[in-house]
Amino acid sequence: MAPNQASLLAGGEDEAQFESLFNDLRQRFSGRAEELIPMLQRTQKVLGFLPPKALIFIAEFIGMPQAKVFGAATFYAQFRFDPPGRHTIKICRGTACHVRGSDRIQEDIQTRLKVKAGETTSDRCFSLETVACFGSCALAPVVVLDESVHGRMTPFKTRKVLQRTVEKEEGASAKKENSPKPGGS
Repeated sequence: MAPNQASLLAGGEDEAQFESLFNDLRQRFSGRAEELIPMLQRTQKVLGFLPPKALIFIAEFIGMPQAKVFGAATFYAQFRFDPPGRHTIKICRGTACHVRGSDRIQEDIQTRLKVKAGETTSDRCFSLETVACFGSCALAPVVVLDESVHGRMTPFKTRKVLQRTVEKEEGASAKKENSPKPGGS
């Protein structure tokens, strides 16, 4: 995916967040070209993705043409140009998981969430990723939601896990809205 201005706007970043990031980069790095990849990694760690504004700053900071910085960022699969979802779904595509149905799980999620592997749902709730192997073959097929490993999954079980996640998030949001405001009666 190529960087675009919509990514920046969708991310909800504000000037203060960028200024904080830029100050952090200035403190951690000296502005040498060989620091490009670590600077991209730090930016993604802080923001969750690489918005164009950050790539432009990095290019200016290290004195490199913007095209080279964008080229390096798009070359490596570790970098993303769109904000990630609040939750990450990882589906194992290893042999044991594939034989036991991970492809059906992936197809079901893609159809229901209207998202492909490597993408994020329009509401930014879920990002879908595939992984070559988690090394949990005895639990195949494996789905990892955020940091939680779920084994012996089916499309139905996976839908239930995702549904519980959404319900938990909605419950927390409703609880927050109904809580008394500081200084209120």
